[in-house]
Amino acid sequence: MSPAPPDLLVERVETIIVDMPLRRPHRFARVTVDAQPVLLVFVHTLGGVTGVGEGVVPGGPWWGGESVESMKITIDTYITPLLLNRPVDSIDELMRDITDHVAANLYAKTAVEVALHDAWARTLDVPLHTLLGGVARDRVEVTWALGAEPVEVVVDEIQRFIEDGTHRSFKLKMGAVDPVDDVERISAIAEKTSSSASLRVDLNARWDLLTSLRLLPRLAEAGIDLIEQPVPGEQMGALAEINRALPIPVMADESLRTPHDALRLVHARAADVWSVKVTKVGGLRRARDIVAIGAAAGIPCHAGTSIETGIGTAASLHLACAAAGVTWGSELFGPLLFAEDTLVEPLRFADGHLHLPDGPGLGVNVNMDAVRAHRRRGLTPG
Repeated sequence: MSPAPPDLLVERVETIIVDMPLRRPHRFARVTVDAQPVLLVFVHTLGGVTGVGEGVVPGGPWWGGESVESMKITIDTYITPLLLNRPVDSIDELMRDITDHVAANLYAKTAVEVALHDAWARTLDVPLHTLLGGVARDRVEVTWALGAEPVEVVVDEIQRFIEDGTHRSFKLKMGAVDPVDDVERISAIAEKTSSSASLRVDLNARWDLLTSLRLLPRLAEAGIDLIEQPVPGEQMGALAEINRALPIPVMADESLRTPHDALRLVHARAADVWSVKVTKVGGLRRARDIVAIGAAAGIPCHAGTSIETGIGTAASLHLACAAAGVTWGSELFGPLLFAEDTLVEPLRFADGHLHLPDGPGLGVNVNMDAVRAHRRRGLTPG
């Protein structure tokens, strides 16, 4: 095999933590954040091309076990030496070698893998989706996610979006309060908004099987359209039992991190819809494989978010537009939640959809002024 052209070789890898402020606090089941910590990974080639990827978990290590701090140390110490002087177009080989040396750490691997794709596509002067097989669509519908806030706050936000026509589908966070109180809160929201909007709920794996079987039918009766991950991710049997019991779709999120998880979900018939997040599964190629498994089983996929900035959102958008099985829309609203984004020119949201950008690679350019303004000087916040 002939040696790779020198222009494709990785010269250096740069990692930067930024704390990007949000427009409003966002409340998950376990934490509330007013700034999202993000790890940016820049892969610089000898040819002068730079690719960028983003490592981010929703609100910290409570969700996936990783943090931006752990990602940075893992990439700087263990992954970067495996990349230097190797070609960016050998992604499968590089990721195989990385996995041989670093188990798990899927968020860190995603940041690196996306940066490699971006660098390779920019070298070829083609959009990133070309490396994934081309486009199946040029936009995806966007569901707006709301934190676990009081009824009045949530209803007001939903009604504002409906009135200005920007969103028609909404996801409501649950799991932060007593289950019975939570059901009453969601039912009150549905009573005021379900006739004019599609409402979904996400429990972030906070309930057990019996609580779910007792209370989730009430949400279906109240007008909720979909239930996302009510039980812990490893409890696939419980998820399957809930799925059989409910008259509305159940979506798997925490239960789906690997292609093997996808096979287990198919065999158990544990979920009607899959939330595929590029960040949580280890990159674009593994995400594409998972979508293909779902498509083969007749299971639609939804492009999920970890509250990425425009960089990570662009990567997820390329995947969602290239993978034909992503037919259940998306919640790629992340950039709209930030007070300031990481892009020179923001992604285009219009008519309830996120539109695929033009240009090589991710089709976006990093706003280095914003990066410098919000760069963290140490590993710890503040």
